[in-house]
Amino acid sequence: MSFIKTCFSFFVLIFPAMVLASPLSNVNKGYLIDSLVTVVDGAVSPYDQIQPGDTLLLKPGVRQNLLIMNMNGSLEKPVIITNNNGVVLINTDSYYGISIRGSRYFRLTGQGSEEDFYGIRIERVAGGAGIGINDICSDFEIDHVSIENTLLGGIYAKTDPYCDTPSTRNKFTQYNTIIHDNHIARVGNEGMYIGSTKYFGTIQNCNGRDTLLLPSLLKGVRIYNNIVEYTAWDGIQVSSASNDCRIYGNLILHDSQEGYYSQMSGIMIGGGSKCDCYNNYIGQGKGNGIESHGLGGYRIFNNIIVDAGRSYLPLDSTERKHGIYVSDISVEKDSSVNILFNDIINPKSDGIRFESVVGRNNVIASNLILNPGSFDVYENDNTSYTGEDAYVMIPGLTADVTQKNNFKSRDISSTGISLTDFKPLNGSPLIDAAATDLMGVTFDYRYAIRPNGVKADIGAFEYDHSQDIETIDLQKKSTAYPNPVRSMLTIRFSSDSATGASLLIYDLSGILLMKEQQTYQSGGNQDIKVQVNNLPNGIYLYSLICGGNVQSGKFIKIG
Repeated sequence: MSFIKTCFSFFVLIFPAMVLASPLSNVNKGYLIDSLVTVVDGAVSPYDQIQPGDTLLLKPGVRQNLLIMNMNGSLEKPVIITNNNGVVLINTDSYYGISIRGSRYFRLTGQGSEEDFYGIRIERVAGGAGIGINDICSDFEIDHVSIENTLLGGIYAKTDPYCDTPSTRNKFTQYNTIIHDNHIARVGNEGMYIGSTKYFGTIQNCNGRDTLLLPSLLKGVRIYNNIVEYTAWDGIQVSSASNDCRIYGNLILHDSQEGYYSQMSGIMIGGGSKCDCYNNYIGQGKGNGIESHGLGGYRIFNNIIVDAGRSYLPLDSTERKHGIYVSDISVEKDSSVNILFNDIINPKSDGIRFESVVGRNNVIASNLILNPGSFDVYENDNTSYTGEDAYVMIPGLTADVTQKNNFKSRDISSTGISLTDFKPLNGSPLIDAAATDLMGVTFDYRYAIRPNGVKADIGAFEYDHSQDIETIDLQKKSTAYPNPVRSMLTIRFSSDSATGASLLIYDLSGILLMKEQQTYQSGGNQDIKVQVNNLPNGIYLYSLICGGNVQSGKFIKIG
């Protein structure tokens, strides 16, 4: 049984397709792509007329799979691929739903109509993956797409190296991989498979000689605000992302349902990666909450991890699953992995298991760790370990790890936190109790400023010293509060000048439920408020449209 039941529990080879000879129709400075068209090749007439900044408008309705190739925009003017005032539905027996190859500077987005949060919906792919981005694609964005019921993964975004192709590490780099505000559910492998897991290369026979081929690196990765649930393997896996990588704000539920041993995590920072991983919620999965196999030189912070591995072989304590697991697979000498301000609640085995001995100056500080399942195992086995080791297990005697100001308990009542959202309540021992060195963590799980009191608080949330929260400006990010919400929801955002704003609220399937509009007389921080007391309990999405910009997020409604 779950330690605590909360509102959060609501919570390849691509075969070529036939080209249908259909001319493009120019619509509103875009090009309408008929639902019968299955291949759009920017190197072949009539699609060679498409220029940087143009828009491909996918005709709404049901279509088969879609292959887009050789479609190149520019840094300032990407090619936009979107739905045209209606929902595009893909239901196919093929090996992919949407495949994009050999393209650069493009955006695939389901924001072609405000009535639908997910204007592109891949409902079924019987033979393969939902979306494949490969064959030296770079500089792309994927957003507001729903992917369900695939034989393989949800989104693959990587280029594998082959002999005699410009795909190896010394010839190609995948820049600016941006994936956000998508919904992925019931997929047969990973929810997202970003970058090659073969960081150290593979041996291939090239022209009669065994040759080590190294995969391309990823530089500039942003994976955020996605909802990923019921994956057979890992929820989100990011590998070979060696520079400027962030994984944040994602909601991951029920990962690793197949129980395939080497592919069991909510989030995997894979070999060759250097990714800050923060402000994610990971719940009720069968795998480790977060696995760290990367290069080091990054932080794991402000994450909420609930019931990691608890449902995986619950009667077998030798099959361990942890809140956060750190290995030495690709850690660079003297680099560090810092684990800070996380809520780790009720993991099957250890709260944090830190098996890296190569790195140096690692810090585990200001985490809230509750009820690790290995406590009784260590207390009663015949080793030197005790129940206390279950909170933070460091089996390597030479590991260089400093632990500071972590709150450890088997009893949630001792923490003084809310049972619905884990925020500290008045009088909680977590308040003002974090380590003094914040290591650059200047905000909490809600993007409220940290510290918010005399000192920072332990765990993912800062205590609300007032009813109004002050948030930081993260690239003009909007913030929903309170979250969870019972009645009045406030969306805080920043605008540069006087403007109007529209707030659109959708259900989890992306259907528009509510719309609120407001005008502001000056720029700066703004609030738009809406009553949500009539909404049923559950998870909701929102889009904030202000000054031509669209920001998206999610909130949880409770009774």
